[in-house]
Amino acid sequence: MIEVKNLSKEYGSLKAIDDVSFSIKKGDVVGFLGPNGAGKSTTMKIITGFMAPSSGSASISGFDVFENPIEVKKRIGYLPETPPVYSDLYVHEYLKYVAQLKKVPKDRINTLVNRAIEKTNLGSVQNRLIHHLSKGFKQRVGIAQAIVSDPEVLILDEPTVGLDPKQVAEIRDLIRELRGQHTIVLSTHILPEVQATCERVVIISKGKIVAQDTIDNLSKLEKGQGRIFVRLRKEVSDLKSVIAGIDEVMSVDQGTSKKEWRIDFKGDDETIEKVSSKIVGNGLGLIELTPSKVDLEDVFLKLTYGMEKGG
Repeated sequence: MIEVKNLSKEYGSLKAIDDVSFSIKKGDVVGFLGPNGAGKSTTMKIITGFMAPSSGSASISGFDVFENPIEVKKRIGYLPETPPVYSDLYVHEYLKYVAQLKKVPKDRINTLVNRAIEKTNLGSVQNRLIHHLSKGFKQRVGIAQAIVSDPEVLILDEPTVGLDPKQVAEIRDLIRELRGQHTIVLSTHILPEVQATCERVVIISKGKIVAQDTIDNLSKLEKGQGRIFVRLRKEVSDLKSVIAGIDEVMSVDQGTSKKEWRIDFKGDDETIEKVSSKIVGNGLGLIELTPSKVDLEDVFLKLTYGMEKGG
């Protein structure tokens, strides 16, 4: 459905994106995840034909974005970070205008406009000027214009930025409702957004793709990697030295006090047993030991923030 190959975009000596490649299958809901400034919006603008790359290619449903731009735009609904709404138009009037721009057949315009209004819960404000709407409703209008042509591919760039918690929840519910009807790409830097709405994730950092897989698989990015939270009866200034000699231990970090620690390791239950034996053997008073899995946040921080630190 979406094929991106070796995309790069340069601004003088600055590379906004560097040799970006990924593919998205029909019907997938994919989170395009990265820190601010990672190259997310640049990639989305290239895929949708709003910006030319310095090199590489992108195609939608087999049509090259730049060789067949009209065919591509027929198949895409796009919500940029700032919704492209005309404030002096009424909601219904604006959506009808967008449908005409997208060359929706005349006999389908009213049907698809009404469908977009229904799906985005805009019925109560469809006869109001967009200028008079709240930010949350304007965001809904932005999504409505993206789906009004019933596109195969829906690309949403930071759809909840600047919204209050209730509005964020409403937009996430809407995205979930659109699953199965469109191939969806959600570009965001917000982890809970991806976890709440997406099945797969592509992570970008400093203009490069650093991981792409299902959320579940990425959470198990390093097979056998785990984490232990321990709570001790006695304070210890350096737990790492206490459990020195266990090769599977990757890192040891202090929690809220010198009695609480987090240990990351590669291994299995035998490693956990080694750690507990060392702690008990040193008379620190092991009150609690809780194993846990590495989650998407850990992977994201390691692949983005960790890389920036050189770790």
